[in-house]
Amino acid sequence: MLQALLLGLVQGATEFLPISSSGHLVLVPWFLGWEDPGLAFDTFLHLGTLVAVLAYFGHDLWDLALAWAGSLRERSLGAPQARVAWLIILGTLPAAVMGLTLEGFFERLFAAPVWVSIFLLVTGLLLFLGEGVRKSESRMESLTWLDALLVGLAQGVAIAPGVSRSGATISAGLWRGLEREEAARFSFLLATPAILGANLLQLWDLARLPGAREVASTLLLGFLAAAVSGYLAIRFFLGFLKRHSLYPFSLYCWLLGTLTLLLALRG
Repeated sequence: MLQALLLGLVQGATEFLPISSSGHLVLVPWFLGWEDPGLAFDTFLHLGTLVAVLAYFGHDLWDLALAWAGSLRERSLGAPQARVAWLIILGTLPAAVMGLTLEGFFERLFAAPVWVSIFLLVTGLLLFLGEGVRKSESRMESLTWLDALLVGLAQGVAIAPGVSRSGATISAGLWRGLEREEAARFSFLLATPAILGANLLQLWDLARLPGAREVASTLLLGFLAAAVSGYLAIRFFLGFLKRHSLYPFSLYCWLLGTLTLLLALRG
């Protein structure tokens, strides 16, 4: 139960802070000598973060869904929210394709802390460059189709453990001209179909696993911890970006990546 609580808190916080939830879920058990919690637990943690997004952005997502349905009915993209909805759908495609075609390759990387540490260093670099080369202070309604595809490609690359999904997509949004908070909002909205799609696939696999009911209380605790910490992380991070840059998170990724790399190379 203690492990479930800690890993749930870690998952929820690091899913939305740009420091890689997948990397932390590899490194925390590795540091503490814990066994891999398995598919069922991983699935419930991600469902918790999905609930966090829905709870925080529920009103926005509902408006986007209505605008999207209206664009189909009227065959028009005149409404800004309808355009954003289509951009989110378009931005989801690269991650879906990469996830389905490269799933086995990325799964093998999860067993290698060395690769996690290297990808954490890459995340730090992405954050540093994204903050340093910001072009303008645009809103997400101004994104083009190409912009959405590039941000979506960044989300696809983040399947690799240690590459932060939010960090990669926010950095890509900054490169394409979004202001910090808008880049983060687009990143979190883009995460909704990605997390939902990945978990539908995992739930299909989970349904065929024996013994899942025997650890229901542990799964529920991890789920709740991830949901609560994820909601608080979104709220904190959006407020943080109004006044501060991404450089502290870049430094954190570099420090953790360097420490992990040194420990992994020393065995």
